[in-house]
Amino acid sequence: MRHPVDKLNAMAIFVRVVERGSFSAVAREMQTSQPTISKVLRALETELGGKLIARSTRQLSLTDEGLRYYNECRQILAAVDAAEHSFQSGRETIAGHLRIGSSVSFGRLQIAPRLPAFLARYPDIQIDLQLNDQNQDLVSEGLDVTFRIGPLNDSGLIARHIGTTHRVTVATPAYLKQHGQPQTPQQLSEHNCLLFNLLNSQNLWIYERDGQRHEVRIKGNAQSNNSEAIREMVLGGLGIALSPVWLFSEDLKAGRVTAILQNYTAQSLPIHAVSPANRRQSARVKAFVDYMSQALEAAPELQAVK
Repeated sequence: MRHPVDKLNAMAIFVRVVERGSFSAVAREMQTSQPTISKVLRALETELGGKLIARSTRQLSLTDEGLRYYNECRQILAAVDAAEHSFQSGRETIAGHLRIGSSVSFGRLQIAPRLPAFLARYPDIQIDLQLNDQNQDLVSEGLDVTFRIGPLNDSGLIARHIGTTHRVTVATPAYLKQHGQPQTPQQLSEHNCLLFNLLNSQNLWIYERDGQRHEVRIKGNAQSNNSEAIREMVLGGLGIALSPVWLFSEDLKAGRVTAILQNYTAQSLPIHAVSPANRRQSARVKAFVDYMSQALEAAPELQAVK
C-alpha cells in the first residue's frame, strides 16, 4: 500500500539532493544522517522501478529518467506548496530555517549586525548566513534569499528592490597631500585608482553633474574582488577608490579618508533581495526582507554623502 505523504517527502528529499548535489548537505539541513537520506532515495527508486541518480565517486548526476522526474517533482511540490499557502494564508507561522546569501562585506557590515534584533523579534527562526563575493546560484547553494548589489543579469529570479548603495570617491588626506586632489572625474586618469573588479562596469567610473554624464577609464596598480580589501588599500594611502558609502562611513566621520569630487554624483547601485523563481516566498523570507528593507531605508550609512 502506498503512502502519499511519504512519497511527497521522498520527492522533496530527492529535489533537495539534486539542488545541493550532496547527500550529506541535505542530511545536515534536515538534521538527520546521510544513510537515512540514501535509504529514502533507494526506496523511491525501488518503487519507481529505475535509477534516478547515477552515483559516482566525485559527483551526483541524474539519469535521463531522473532528470525528467526531477522537473516533474518540482512542479508537483510547487503546486502542493501553493495549495497549502492558499489554505493557510494569514495563519502561516514565521519560523524555521532561513538560508541567506550575500557578498562578504555587505553581509558582514549590513546583515550580520542586524540579526540579533531580527531574531529577538522572530525567535523561532534559525539563520544560516552564507557569504561569498561571487554571485551565488540560489538553487545549487540551497539559498532562500540572497542580496545582490548592482544590476541584475538573471531575469528568471524573483527580485525586490530594497535599497540603494550610494557611492563615494575617497582617498586619505596623506595621499591627496602628496598627489593632489582631482577636481573633475577626468583628472582621475592621472591618479592611482583602486579597482573593485566584480562590477560589470570594471574600470569605467561614471559620474553625473547638471544632467551631464561623465565617464572616465581609471587605472591603478592594485585591484580586488573584495571591497574590504579595497578599503584597507585606501586606508594605507595607496590610492583612490569609488566605493559604497556604507563601507567608509566610519572612516569619513573620523577623518581617516576624505570624500572628493563632491560636486559630481557617482553612479549608485541598486540593492535587491532575490529568491528562486520556482519557490514561493515563505513567511520567514518575507519577514526578513521586510525587516532589511526598513532597516536599510533608515540607516544613515546608506544615504548619499552631502
